[in-house]
Amino acid sequence: MKYENIRNQVLEAILQAVEMGLIHGTSGNIAMKDDKDPVVAITPSGIPYTHMTADQIAIVELETGKWIDGPFKPSSEVPMHLAVMKARPEVTATVHTHGMFATIAAMEKFGGLQAVTPPQAEFVPVGIVPFTMPGSDEVADRVVEALGEKGRACVIKNHGMMCCGKDMKAAMAATTYVEEMAQTNYYAKLLNVFEPMPEEAVAQMQALIAADQAV
Repeated sequence: MKYENIRNQVLEAILQAVEMGLIHGTSGNIAMKDDKDPVVAITPSGIPYTHMTADQIAIVELETGKWIDGPFKPSSEVPMHLAVMKARPEVTATVHTHGMFATIAAMEKFGGLQAVTPPQAEFVPVGIVPFTMPGSDEVADRVVEALGEKGRACVIKNHGMMCCGKDMKAAMAATTYVEEMAQTNYYAKLLNVFEPMPEEAVAQMQALIAADQAV
Protein backbone atom coordinates (compact mmCIF):
# COMPACT_ATOMS: atom_id res chain seq x y z
CA MET A 1 0.00 0.00 0.00
CA LYS A 2 1.37 3.41 -1.01
CA TYR A 3 1.78 6.09 1.67
CA GLU A 4 0.92 3.64 4.43
CA ASN A 5 2.18 5.87 7.25
CA ILE A 6 0.02 8.91 6.53
CA ARG A 7 -2.98 6.77 5.64
CA ASN A 8 -2.76 4.97 8.97
CA GLN A 9 -2.49 8.26 10.86
CA VAL A 10 -5.53 9.72 9.10
CA LEU A 11 -7.53 6.56 9.82
CA GLU A 12 -6.55 6.54 13.49
CA ALA A 13 -7.45 10.21 13.86
CA ILE A 14 -10.84 9.94 12.15
CA LEU A 15 -11.80 6.97 14.32
CA GLN A 16 -10.75 8.93 17.42
CA ALA A 17 -12.88 11.89 16.29
CA VAL A 18 -15.87 9.59 15.76
CA GLU A 19 -15.39 8.04 19.21
CA MET A 20 -15.27 11.52 20.76
CA GLY A 21 -18.53 12.49 19.06
CA LEU A 22 -16.90 15.23 16.99
CA ILE A 23 -17.86 13.53 13.74
CA HIS A 24 -21.06 11.68 12.89
CA GLY A 25 -21.79 9.46 9.90
CA THR A 26 -19.70 10.68 6.98
CA SER A 27 -19.43 14.31 8.09
CA GLY A 28 -16.06 15.93 8.80
CA ASN A 29 -12.72 15.06 7.23
CA ILE A 30 -9.06 14.72 8.14
CA ALA A 31 -5.92 15.10 6.02
CA MET A 32 -2.17 14.64 6.40
CA LYS A 33 0.74 15.69 4.20
CA ASP A 34 3.53 13.27 3.35
CA ASP A 35 6.96 14.31 4.60
CA LYS A 36 8.75 13.22 1.42
CA ASP A 37 6.41 13.44 -1.55
CA PRO A 38 4.07 16.37 -2.38
CA VAL A 39 0.93 14.36 -1.67
CA VAL A 40 -1.79 14.37 0.97
CA ALA A 41 -3.84 11.54 2.47
CA ILE A 42 -7.47 12.54 3.09
CA THR A 43 -10.63 10.77 4.13
CA PRO A 44 -12.90 9.77 1.23
CA SER A 45 -16.30 11.22 0.45
CA GLY A 46 -19.54 9.57 1.54
CA ILE A 47 -17.96 6.49 3.16
CA PRO A 48 -18.82 5.64 6.81
CA TYR A 49 -15.70 5.89 8.91
CA THR A 50 -16.36 3.20 11.51
CA HIS A 51 -15.47 0.29 9.21
CA MET A 52 -12.96 2.09 7.02
CA THR A 53 -9.53 0.60 6.32
CA ALA A 54 -6.29 2.48 5.67
CA ASP A 55 -6.13 1.51 2.00
CA GLN A 56 -9.47 3.27 1.46
CA ILE A 57 -8.01 6.65 2.43
CA ALA A 58 -7.63 8.79 -0.69
CA ILE A 59 -4.34 10.28 -1.89
CA VAL A 60 -4.29 13.62 -3.72
CA GLU A 61 -1.56 15.85 -5.12
CA LEU A 62 -0.70 18.73 -2.80
CA GLU A 63 -0.47 21.39 -5.50
CA THR A 64 -3.42 20.45 -7.71
CA GLY A 65 -5.73 18.35 -5.51
CA LYS A 66 -5.77 15.69 -8.22
CA TRP A 67 -6.95 12.30 -6.95
CA ILE A 68 -4.14 9.82 -7.62
CA ASP A 69 -4.76 6.81 -5.38
CA GLY A 70 -7.44 5.08 -3.33
CA PRO A 71 -10.70 3.37 -4.36
CA PHE A 72 -13.02 6.17 -3.24
CA LYS A 73 -13.30 9.81 -4.26
CA PRO A 74 -11.60 12.17 -1.78
CA SER A 75 -13.58 14.50 0.46
CA SER A 76 -15.20 17.51 -1.19
CA GLU A 77 -13.28 19.64 1.32
CA VAL A 78 -9.93 18.94 -0.38
CA PRO A 79 -9.57 22.64 -1.33
CA MET A 80 -9.81 23.76 2.31
CA HIS A 81 -7.25 21.27 3.62
CA LEU A 82 -4.77 21.90 0.82
CA ALA A 83 -5.15 25.67 1.05
CA VAL A 84 -4.14 25.60 4.73
CA MET A 85 -1.16 23.33 4.05
CA LYS A 86 0.07 25.47 1.17
CA ALA A 87 -0.35 28.73 3.10
CA ARG A 88 1.35 27.30 6.19
CA PRO A 89 4.22 24.98 5.14
CA GLU A 90 4.82 23.92 8.75
CA VAL A 91 1.32 22.40 8.90
CA THR A 92 1.25 18.71 8.07
CA ALA A 93 -2.17 17.74 9.50
CA THR A 94 -5.62 19.32 9.29
CA VAL A 95 -8.83 18.28 11.02
CA HIS A 96 -12.33 19.46 10.08
CA THR A 97 -15.12 18.46 12.45
CA HIS A 98 -18.78 19.26 12.97
CA GLY A 99 -18.73 19.26 16.78
CA MET A 100 -21.90 20.66 18.34
CA PHE A 101 -20.32 23.28 20.59
CA ALA A 102 -17.82 24.59 18.04
CA THR A 103 -20.70 24.97 15.60
CA ILE A 104 -22.66 26.99 18.17
CA ALA A 105 -19.57 29.09 18.91
CA ALA A 106 -19.36 30.13 15.25
CA MET A 107 -22.65 32.01 15.53
CA GLU A 108 -22.18 35.77 15.70
CA LYS A 109 -24.28 36.29 18.83
CA PHE A 110 -22.13 33.84 20.76
CA GLY A 111 -19.45 36.50 21.00
CA GLY A 112 -16.34 34.46 20.19
CA LEU A 113 -14.34 31.93 22.16
CA GLN A 114 -12.12 32.66 25.15
CA ALA A 115 -9.85 30.34 27.11
CA VAL A 116 -11.24 29.20 30.46
CA THR A 117 -8.49 26.73 31.42
CA PRO A 118 -4.69 26.81 30.86
CA PRO A 119 -4.64 24.06 28.18
CA GLN A 120 -7.19 26.00 26.14
CA ALA A 121 -4.92 29.07 26.10
CA GLU A 122 -2.66 27.49 23.49
CA PHE A 123 -5.38 27.70 20.85
CA VAL A 124 -6.67 31.27 21.11
CA PRO A 125 -7.54 33.42 19.36
CA VAL A 126 -10.03 31.27 17.45
CA GLY A 127 -11.02 32.97 14.21
CA ILE A 128 -14.60 33.00 12.91
CA VAL A 129 -15.42 32.35 9.25
CA PRO A 130 -18.75 33.61 7.87
CA PHE A 131 -20.94 31.03 6.19
CA THR A 132 -19.60 30.06 2.79
CA MET A 133 -20.57 27.05 0.68
CA PRO A 134 -18.73 23.90 1.80
CA GLY A 135 -16.16 22.54 -0.62
CA SER A 136 -15.65 25.89 -2.35
CA ASP A 137 -12.43 27.78 -2.99
CA GLU A 138 -14.05 30.71 -1.17
CA VAL A 139 -14.41 28.86 2.11
CA ALA A 140 -10.83 27.60 1.69
CA ASP A 141 -9.56 31.17 1.29
CA ARG A 142 -11.57 32.43 4.25
CA VAL A 143 -10.31 29.63 6.51
CA VAL A 144 -6.72 30.46 5.55
CA GLU A 145 -7.40 34.12 6.35
CA ALA A 146 -9.01 33.29 9.71
CA LEU A 147 -6.10 31.05 10.75
CA GLY A 148 -3.54 33.65 9.75
CA GLU A 149 0.17 32.99 10.18
CA LYS A 150 0.03 31.22 13.53
CA GLY A 151 -3.59 30.27 14.31
CA ARG A 152 -4.38 26.67 15.19
CA ALA A 153 -8.16 26.74 14.89
CA CYS A 154 -11.13 28.58 13.46
CA VAL A 155 -14.87 27.99 13.57
CA ILE A 156 -17.02 28.21 10.46
CA LYS A 157 -20.56 29.56 10.74
CA ASN A 158 -23.29 26.95 10.18
CA HIS A 159 -20.60 24.40 9.41
CA GLY A 160 -18.11 23.41 12.12
CA MET A 161 -14.43 23.81 12.93
CA MET A 162 -11.05 23.60 11.19
CA CYS A 163 -7.85 22.88 13.12
CA CYS A 164 -4.26 22.37 12.07
CA GLY A 165 -0.93 21.34 13.53
CA LYS A 166 2.68 20.45 12.87
CA ASP A 167 1.66 16.78 13.11
CA MET A 168 -1.51 14.79 13.65
CA LYS A 169 -1.13 14.80 17.44
CA ALA A 170 -1.01 18.61 17.44
CA ALA A 171 -3.97 18.95 15.08
CA MET A 172 -6.08 16.58 17.17
CA ALA A 173 -5.08 18.37 20.37
CA ALA A 174 -6.34 21.63 18.87
CA THR A 175 -9.58 19.92 17.87
CA THR A 176 -10.10 18.46 21.32
CA TYR A 177 -9.36 21.58 23.33
CA VAL A 178 -11.21 24.02 21.08
CA GLU A 179 -14.34 21.88 21.28
CA GLU A 180 -13.84 21.73 25.06
CA MET A 181 -13.40 25.52 25.11
CA ALA A 182 -16.63 25.95 23.15
CA GLN A 183 -18.42 23.64 25.57
CA THR A 184 -17.16 25.37 28.73
CA ASN A 185 -17.92 28.80 27.22
CA TYR A 186 -21.44 27.67 26.31
CA TYR A 187 -22.38 26.29 29.73
CA ALA A 188 -20.71 29.11 31.66
CA LYS A 189 -22.59 31.71 29.61
CA LEU A 190 -25.82 29.75 29.98
CA LEU A 191 -25.41 29.71 33.76
CA ASN A 192 -24.29 33.35 33.78
CA VAL A 193 -21.00 32.48 35.50
CA PHE A 194 -18.63 33.01 32.55
CA GLU A 195 -15.17 34.08 33.74
CA PRO A 196 -12.48 33.57 31.07
CA MET A 197 -8.80 33.60 31.93
CA PRO A 198 -7.28 37.11 32.14
CA GLU A 199 -5.50 38.15 28.96
CA GLU A 200 -2.15 38.39 30.76
CA ALA A 201 -2.54 34.85 32.08
CA VAL A 202 -3.33 33.59 28.57
CA ALA A 203 -0.20 35.33 27.24
CA GLN A 204 1.94 33.85 30.03
CA MET A 205 0.55 30.38 29.37
CA GLN A 206 1.23 30.68 25.67
CA ALA A 207 4.82 31.71 26.42
CA LEU A 208 5.29 28.66 28.66
CA ILE A 209 3.86 26.38 25.98
CA ALA A 210 6.09 27.94 23.32
CA ALA A 211 9.11 27.35 25.55
CA ASP A 212 7.94 23.78 26.22
CA GLN A 213 7.69 24.52 29.94
CA ALA A 214 3.97 24.01 30.44
CA VAL A 215 2.99 21.61 33.21
